[in-house]
Amino acid sequence: MRILTGIQPSGKLHIGNYFGAMLPAVQLQDKGEAFYFIADYHAMTSMSDADTLRSNIQDLAIDLLACGLDPAKATIFRQSDVPEVNELAWILSTVCPMGLLERAHSYKDKVAKGLSPNHALFAYPTLMAADILLYDAELVPVGKDQKQHLEMTRDLAGKINDRFGEGTLTIPEAEIADHTAVVPGLDGQKMSKSYNNTIPLAGGKKAIRKSIMRIVTDSTPVEDPKATDGSTVIALYKLFADDEAMQQMITDHQAGGFGYGDFKQRVFDAYWEYFSQVREKRESLEHNLDYVNEVIAQGAQKARAESSKVLDRVRKAVGLR
Repeated sequence: MRILTGIQPSGKLHIGNYFGAMLPAVQLQDKGEAFYFIADYHAMTSMSDADTLRSNIQDLAIDLLACGLDPAKATIFRQSDVPEVNELAWILSTVCPMGLLERAHSYKDKVAKGLSPNHALFAYPTLMAADILLYDAELVPVGKDQKQHLEMTRDLAGKINDRFGEGTLTIPEAEIADHTAVVPGLDGQKMSKSYNNTIPLAGGKKAIRKSIMRIVTDSTPVEDPKATDGSTVIALYKLFADDEAMQQMITDHQAGGFGYGDFKQRVFDAYWEYFSQVREKRESLEHNLDYVNEVIAQGAQKARAESSKVLDRVRKAVGLR
């Protein structure tokens, strides 16, 4: 089974990215032939500073490896290192109805948030479809917010097959992450850079502790019991702590006599321990960028070899060869 997913280099990763995308990706690399790409073309729809984009790409490559993606098990590459994706996107655009793009939730949401309604943002679904179809991907893990784009991909592949012959493109299946851990931000909303409520995946100990101490809590006195339902402190602690520590946290909330500062310190301690190996691996990789770049380059070679097979098949089917 061939599995494919992409992650945009949109800035420093936070723990919401880790539990929502990175950890599932690491787990999936043992279940099939996995292709993971850094979606740098997609990042250009919302980023215009070249130096920032370059830095983000490098950081994401390091994070992918630090979090456990294994080049011996998975093909890891940059989207822009496989230019064939743009040709397939163009071919798909010849069968893509305008109405399909106009109905895209992501386009509407991003424009509503103030992004410029440029062609790349509007045509995003065709490039995303090309990302998937270029590698004969059979399984694509996506969050609920990306479900529509996967359905568009299946629709476009079906149109190509109907017009140019069954089997021209492989129609992928979605794996919707219904049970992905919901990671609350410091204010209790969904963790997101746009809300400025994130806990970084990597950084200095003092800075991260300061972030965690910003978790929003109520004004219950130290001596009184604390609410456990809807507690952001408990929800975050649950991500890092074992069952015994988790139960102790709940018991101490209910008993009273402990302040929120104590509980936040426990969250920080559990966080720091949980990501200790990721930090060590990341620090090592930061001092060995030649290795990181070589992994990405070798991944691109394999990705291009696979993509050329699909593109040759499509070119012949549509009459370009």
